[in-house]
Amino acid sequence: MLKRTRVFILLLSSIMLLSLLSACGGNGSKSADNGAGSGGNGESGPQKDTITALLPPVSANYQARFAVMEKEFNELYPNLTLKIEPASWEDMTQKLDTQVNAGSPPDIAWVGSTGISKYASLGVLLDLNPVLSDEVKADYDEVAMKHFQLGEAQYGLPAYLAIHSIGGNKQFLEEAGVDWRNVQQNGWTYEEFRDAIKRGVVKNDKGETTRYGFVFATSGVTSKDYLSIMAKSAGLPDYFDENLKFSYTSKKFLGLLTALREMIEDGSMPKELSSIDAGKRWNMFLTGQTMITGKGLVSFENSARLNNEKLQANDGSAVADSIEAEYIALPVPSFNGAEYIPTAVVDGYIALRGKKEPSEEHIKNIGLAISFLSSGSIAANYSNELFLTPITESARNSAVLEEYPRNEDNQKADQMMMSKAVPARTDIPTDLAAEAIKIETEVIVPKLQALLANEITPEQMYDAVKTAAIKSFGEDGIVTD
Repeated sequence: MLKRTRVFILLLSSIMLLSLLSACGGNGSKSADNGAGSGGNGESGPQKDTITALLPPVSANYQARFAVMEKEFNELYPNLTLKIEPASWEDMTQKLDTQVNAGSPPDIAWVGSTGISKYASLGVLLDLNPVLSDEVKADYDEVAMKHFQLGEAQYGLPAYLAIHSIGGNKQFLEEAGVDWRNVQQNGWTYEEFRDAIKRGVVKNDKGETTRYGFVFATSGVTSKDYLSIMAKSAGLPDYFDENLKFSYTSKKFLGLLTALREMIEDGSMPKELSSIDAGKRWNMFLTGQTMITGKGLVSFENSARLNNEKLQANDGSAVADSIEAEYIALPVPSFNGAEYIPTAVVDGYIALRGKKEPSEEHIKNIGLAISFLSSGSIAANYSNELFLTPITESARNSAVLEEYPRNEDNQKADQMMMSKAVPARTDIPTDLAAEAIKIETEVIVPKLQALLANEITPEQMYDAVKTAAIKSFGEDGIVTD
């Protein structure tokens, strides 16, 4: 009896051991099938993972919702943690570049689509095509989606598409005799614009300018915006023409530089324009120191409205010395007899890698996080605050936290400007794009600052850019006319 009992115990132990080994083998197989972000329910559960993101204040309440966004993402994917680091617009690029250079960038970062070639040339971008499902891709409008592509690679997902324009104070425009509704629908030439902003200047009894016709932010993070936005409608829609020749060596570029300098010499723009940053130019608009301001977005209508409400309520948080101002969205003028081409800006989220190769599961999780941030209710709310139409079907079908009144004329103007936008260039090789950005950073931006400060002439800036372009692309790689 004792012998049979021992045999039975030994047999039972063997069965339990085989069962345990089989279970372990089954978990290993399921772990391979059920990725960290797949939502799989293998017996050991999905692997935990953290996705990091560096994001600026996209809209008024965007950063204030970071904690809620992190919580909602974790509720969707209990095994995943989304950790968001806030950045200001002024230090966003510097922070990202510092982390990239250190080999430890965030998994996700906010960039303008024009900056993708810069990070692609550094070899730090991740192609999300393998981890984005057809269903996810179909949620995004095709035009916006293409702005985050280079070749066949999808290096991120777009957040919104907007038009960079300018904007005027309705009362001041009408006092200056500007038919702003006609301009909204039909645009204006540089000559018409120059005449209008001259009439918008107001001086006091001492001959001092108390209101300028036009102010554009040209300092700090906006240092290149003025030139690049105006160049679109000066016959220079991109750094390269259709033959991939550098276009800023055209005489059209010299004509544009001459015009930018003329507006300062006319007294229509401040002599200290080169020191005016984004905050200063908006303050000047709200305090009545300029008739027209730039760069502008349709969302500025809401910013002006909110300040008006504070003034009406005697709210001390209204901008100091501000006046009630109705913001009128306007297209930039066209130069050199060229057609009006607006600057369509597509910003969004890129996926990054550091020195260490990320696992396939981590890349999959980055894809989940980028899709989460750029679609659905999150995209619906920041698009709504920016007065933009969402670029994903999921966002268009999502409710927003607050409805805002809109100026119908501004809505029509935005539709007109959007209709003139040109498709993104996808044919420019990464190496050419990177070289153009180098010229922009090392030559164009500093020379523009010197031009605006009247330290150099338009001809001197043009010659400096042409010399740099020949050095980079050769005599045959530039536009000559």
